[in-house]
Amino acid sequence: MKIALFGAASALVAAIASGAEPAGETMTDPSAADLSDPYRWLEEIDGRRAVRWVKARNRATGRALASRASFKALRQRLVAVFDSEDRIPTLEKFGGHYYNFWRDTDNPRGVWRRTTLAQYRRDEPDWEDVLDLDRLARKERENWVHHNFICRVPDYQRCLVRLSRGGADAVVSREFDLQQQKFVKPSEGGFVLPEAKSTVAWAGRDSLFVATDFGPGTKTEAGYPRIVKLLRRGQPLADAKTVFEGEDSDVAVSAYADLTPGFELQVIWQAKDFYNDEVYIYRDGKPLRLAKPSDAEASMHRGRLFIELKSEWSTDAETYAAGSLLACDLNAFLDGSRAFDILFEPGAGTSLAAWSPTRNHVLLNVLDNVKNRVYVATPSTEGWSREALFAAQGFGTVSATPVDSNEDDRYFLHATDYLTPPTYSLGAVGEAPEVLKRQPGYFDASGLAVAQHWATSADGTRIPYFQVSRRDQDRPQPTLLYGYGGFEAALLPRYSAGVGIAWLERGGVYAVANIRGGGEFGPAWHQAALKENRVRAFEDFIAVAEDLVRRNVTEPAQLGILGGSNGGLLMGAMLTMRPSLFGAVAAQVPLFDMRRYHRLLAGASWMAEFGDPDNPADWRFLRTYSPYHNVYEDADYPPLLVTTSTRDDRVHPGHARKMVAKMKDMGHNVTYFENIEGGHGGAADNAQSAFMWALVYDFLWRRLAR
Repeated sequence: MKIALFGAASALVAAIASGAEPAGETMTDPSAADLSDPYRWLEEIDGRRAVRWVKARNRATGRALASRASFKALRQRLVAVFDSEDRIPTLEKFGGHYYNFWRDTDNPRGVWRRTTLAQYRRDEPDWEDVLDLDRLARKERENWVHHNFICRVPDYQRCLVRLSRGGADAVVSREFDLQQQKFVKPSEGGFVLPEAKSTVAWAGRDSLFVATDFGPGTKTEAGYPRIVKLLRRGQPLADAKTVFEGEDSDVAVSAYADLTPGFELQVIWQAKDFYNDEVYIYRDGKPLRLAKPSDAEASMHRGRLFIELKSEWSTDAETYAAGSLLACDLNAFLDGSRAFDILFEPGAGTSLAAWSPTRNHVLLNVLDNVKNRVYVATPSTEGWSREALFAAQGFGTVSATPVDSNEDDRYFLHATDYLTPPTYSLGAVGEAPEVLKRQPGYFDASGLAVAQHWATSADGTRIPYFQVSRRDQDRPQPTLLYGYGGFEAALLPRYSAGVGIAWLERGGVYAVANIRGGGEFGPAWHQAALKENRVRAFEDFIAVAEDLVRRNVTEPAQLGILGGSNGGLLMGAMLTMRPSLFGAVAAQVPLFDMRRYHRLLAGASWMAEFGDPDNPADWRFLRTYSPYHNVYEDADYPPLLVTTSTRDDRVHPGHARKMVAKMKDMGHNVTYFENIEGGHGGAADNAQSAFMWALVYDFLWRRLAR
């Protein structure tokens, strides 16, 4: 069989290392794969033939679901949880009010509302509605979905409301008056920007930095803005002043301004690829380049420069380790000083998950073998000191974010784990946190336990994974293994009502694989699975799956796997590489066609992660695992569910469509559903989310719980 070469990930490594070609294939110019693709017509998102195909698949899936009492009951329970009034409304402080965006049964599209801290402390706070998106959508006859709000510092009187149609990344930006709680009309001088994949930021009281689609030649090859302009109030967009132009080959450019009194600053950001950028201080109409390593992340706050390193950096005075966080005076750096204080340096098993400054301190979120700890770093004339602030209990996750980083040193603390519902607290450096809200449990967690295990990958690397199961489990059970493994994103323990209701309560086992490509152990963990080394992530996931079987937690017929986006690519690779290891596979908004991914929507921005398919050397290793190019008619695959969204303008729905069409024409067992709304998140409201998740969990349970 042609598929035999892909029976194990190690075979792929050997093939890549030796320069061998896949069995049955002749490696020629990569463009040949484009010309031989009979399903290209499904890339036409709104093409008539493609839409008919989607509707037919959706009807077939809908008919199959309609008769399932299990699906209906699960969907109903999930939507009740997603709309529950007991959920914790997290806060964002603008001026004297605390804002929250909330969706429920009465507000499916959501309402932006605000309250005071005193009110929030009550069991039932009084909320003041600021903007009702359901009412706005009805009035304007648009399927508006909330994107974000950008409010002007320091007065917070005006905000930019960013709305998308159907949940896409492309948004419309409109100025909103927080005092009068209404949009500012263009006739009144209000800012209104047309729909585009754009970035906007306040440049002053009456001006914006705008990076958007200004017409032909103004977007990068990845489809993002190439030009930044300064737009003044009352000025037509066409007359805005150009302040920076990037290259066609860049991923994107943008600009923002820090309007904090006494620390005013204008910054331009130029992404050369997904992991390398140039940062400029914009002064006197000219960009001044920040002399940092291109793969380091730079941030400024109240006159300080912070640099987070992704690779080792040597200056004249010292060498700093990859994964470190450095701080110095911004003006001194611009004058040539390279004297840094080290706020964090990674050690064995430790990495910096996140960090954020308060007015006078820096909050450090540290992972220690995928266990969460929060520290506070404090500056003094003798340098920075660091002390523990909060540690998650057991295998938990805790995050601390400033309430108002320019006003004081308070922070919001969010703590949770797989079995413990979240708590939301208010703390301040030097004071014990005050619990503001506790979320009730939505599933029966009695008798369940969380454990961390380690599998050994093909190259000998130890791979951690979490397992949630019954304490008294003594025989194989239906097991759901989740993975991602890309873009330095770490998978940390969190409470999931969906997993609890749909899987754990039924007696199933839930596992999460912390494979390479993610960020669980810092930059090196991510970089170990880039481009030609992508196979390492696949090997890691296979090692975890095999370890679950070896430990008698489950067996292949009862082992299901789930992943979305880059995790959807992982699912496709697992399906084609090790079909006999899994009983069912579910892929959400996936990448499948690694020959054309860079030509579809935002795909070109990910070439630093995956490689360039137009380069024959890169196509050689991409071809070995591209799911779309490694499915065969005579192979025996486990049942596959693929879901996506028509309005996903990040990962093209053509990936999912083409893979499903190809496999169905081969006679394989594939279930498909494409939500019309939802963007890359797959759903535009809680009801849609409940439907999509019920579809996934019901599909997997029915095939694994035999």
